[in-house]
Amino acid sequence: METVETAERFRTAVEKGELTALSDLFTEDIRLYSPVKFTPFEGRPMVLGLFGVLLRVFEDFRYVGNLEGAAETSVDGEEAPSTILLFRATVNGKQIHGIDLLQFDGTGRIKEFTVMVRPQSAVHALGQAVLDGLVADGLVPGAVDG
Repeated sequence: METVETAERFRTAVEKGELTALSDLFTEDIRLYSPVKFTPFEGRPMVLGLFGVLLRVFEDFRYVGNLEGAAETSVDGEEAPSTILLFRATVNGKQIHGIDLLQFDGTGRIKEFTVMVRPQSAVHALGQAVLDGLVADGLVPGAVDG
């Protein structure tokens, strides 16, 4: 699988909300770096769960551009083929501008995924909406009533 093909399949799956189509595009040990959480989400099941939440949370989600190249990965610092997909969306009334940085392994699967969004008000709205969705889906524990 070529990286350009993977990026296009990824883009199509996200735009159509087809969560099952994403599974084959990720490595088993994929790491997703979020704009609101220091440690990455790790492993295909957790990342797919996160995408399930994201596909519900984003309104008017659309990709508006892409860039191809190479960049160092976070894990090993090795240069890997990379694609940046620029997007626009709305979350709870807040307009978001963002990028998805996809980095590929030798087989063309996505091994690292970094999301960056702006402005700060949108980051907070997105963070809260995603946390609420992760808790609702049982992927992370909720707040303890005290």
